[in-house]
Amino acid sequence: MAKARLQKPYDVIIVPGYPSDSGKINNVLSERLRWAAYLYKNGYTKNIIFSGAAVYTPYKEAVVLKLYAQQLGLPETILFTETKAEHTTENLYYSCLMAQELGFKKIGFASQTAHTSFMKAFPKRYGLTCDMLPAILDSVNTIPHQFTTVNAQEAFVPDFVSIEKRQSKIQRLRGTRGHKVKKEIRKRKRAQRKSKNKSN
Repeated sequence: MAKARLQKPYDVIIVPGYPSDSGKINNVLSERLRWAAYLYKNGYTKNIIFSGAAVYTPYKEAVVLKLYAQQLGLPETILFTETKAEHTTENLYYSCLMAQELGFKKIGFASQTAHTSFMKAFPKRYGLTCDMLPAILDSVNTIPHQFTTVNAQEAFVPDFVSIEKRQSKIQRLRGTRGHKVKKEIRKRKRAQRKSKNKSN
């Protein structure tokens, strides 16, 4: 956070999702949302990307986060949702791509301290520029909150199948370690080379 204080304001921060059941809040979601609100209200960021598909429950994590964020007084115009990611490494990768497409240059990843610590090495590994903004509980607790259950119908995925039924434990572990992201990067590089060769 010492670096973040010097770098602020960020064009956008990425906030990773967490499973939600029928739009009900839980402690992990509450903490991430209040940290995002703190960062916005204290001039650390201009925009927020919430990231997360429907992974363990039939509700898109990013959309649920956005609905709750508005209860904290965050304007809808600065909130974006990325709904492909099923692992934290994918939260980072897909959201950074979205940020770049939106024209954002200074990017941060905001979550709990252990979470950001785990992710610290990944931006460099993926060739991305993204700073870590670990949650400070004293700051999180300055954000008043009285969350009420949201109408999560717009986040609901009708034909949902849990990742636990689609992937083995080993596959999920590989996803957590960035296996899918590595494949995506190789695929993008091949497409870029192909496009360059055609233009030549």
